[in-house]
Amino acid sequence: MDLSQIEGFFKPKSIAVIGASTKPGKIGYAVVENLLEFHERGGKVYPINPKADEILGLKAYKSILDVPENVDLAVIVIRSEKVPAMIDDCAKKGVKNIVIISGGFKELGGKYRDLEAEIAERARKYNIRVIGPNCIGVYYPRTKVDTFFQPKNRMLRPGPGNVAFLTQSGTYGIILLEWSVMDGLGVSKFVSYGNKVDVDEADLILYLMDDDETKVIGIYLEGLGDGRKFFNAAKKVARKKPIIVLRGGWSELAARAALSHTGFLGGKGRIYEAAFKQSGIILAKNLEELYDMAKALSKQPAARGDKVAMVSNGAGPMVQAVDYLVDAGLQLSSLTEETKERLRNALSPFVVVDNPVDLTGSATPREYEIVLDYLLDDPEVDMLFTFFVHQNAPMSEDIVGVMDNIAKKAKKLRKPILVGAAGGPYTLSINKKMEELGIPTYPTPERLVAAAKALYLAQLKKL
Repeated sequence: MDLSQIEGFFKPKSIAVIGASTKPGKIGYAVVENLLEFHERGGKVYPINPKADEILGLKAYKSILDVPENVDLAVIVIRSEKVPAMIDDCAKKGVKNIVIISGGFKELGGKYRDLEAEIAERARKYNIRVIGPNCIGVYYPRTKVDTFFQPKNRMLRPGPGNVAFLTQSGTYGIILLEWSVMDGLGVSKFVSYGNKVDVDEADLILYLMDDDETKVIGIYLEGLGDGRKFFNAAKKVARKKPIIVLRGGWSELAARAALSHTGFLGGKGRIYEAAFKQSGIILAKNLEELYDMAKALSKQPAARGDKVAMVSNGAGPMVQAVDYLVDAGLQLSSLTEETKERLRNALSPFVVVDNPVDLTGSATPREYEIVLDYLLDDPEVDMLFTFFVHQNAPMSEDIVGVMDNIAKKAKKLRKPILVGAAGGPYTLSINKKMEELGIPTYPTPERLVAAAKALYLAQLKKL
């Protein structure tokens, strides 16, 4: 398998849109419009429409065969019945990569399964790599390759970063990308692959294994066409970088729904779950967990151990976090006597010095700084959970500067730090500043602990 050809989806010099439209609101119009920024950066975009001379200021061509220059990537948005003939034309033109956005294939069953099989056969014959069909395709922020049909004024696109998202569901992909923008989380590569007639999860993770831009891989899948291929690839890749998987279609009812969505039968829940774990994959329970884990692994180092220290000025969320630790395979660290003595000397006598540390509602940013500094020095602490009630009167925005200093020290010590804080506009504004410092924030203790679990498991997978 030539993985170098996968790069053609992310770094083409020219893209043809087969099925480009002159009408706003049509998929073929939106795809061309979303590629204008790629064009402005020096890429070539060729709209293919037999009835148009120009689309969005770009010269249109009646056929891809009429394009006078080379075409590296073709994006197909025409009716499914016409796609096989377009594969032939792309082969004649020398196209090596195709994204098929169009639906209407094996997810419909019957003759449409045969239609998809025909596409697969022709792609193999011509040595063309295909993503899709029935997908939203590829997004690569560094070159602005954007095959989506969601207008930019309705869907946010994140900037460059170190998380790769791969998804069988275009809808889940949209959500993950917009959440990423809201947290300032950058994306290295994004692929919505739908029915995966050719390129599948195994191909993509093997490509990403040696991609310097990618630190963590997050995947949503509904069914595996070749389970052995995927699990063998995952076992290899997970030793080098973490893979998080959320799988839909565990139950029989959900499996049938998946079949009509992307044409893949789910089910086999327990068998798959065991295989995922044996392959070194980190399993997510839901979409939020997939995202939360990816964010933590993107912004923080893997934890060296399972010992957690906590501090808060409002004990409720912290107490719940302790409840979640056991299920996550983590434990409260036993602070050294030296750390306890330092804390007793520095804090009010009304603060009970133990782990977790409850600073009470009177806590100030300075007290947080003292406690977090001492906890980081403790050899029995592998990671820190910091909970905030920013709404309390003694707190202030000075906490951002405090956390900046703490984060820098934590980075040197390779001890991850996660923040829990929830509330309205004021709290959200501070959370955003924390995220900009590279500190992941979470609105509930359950989500924070799930993210911490991924930080711990990521280190274990490398051992």
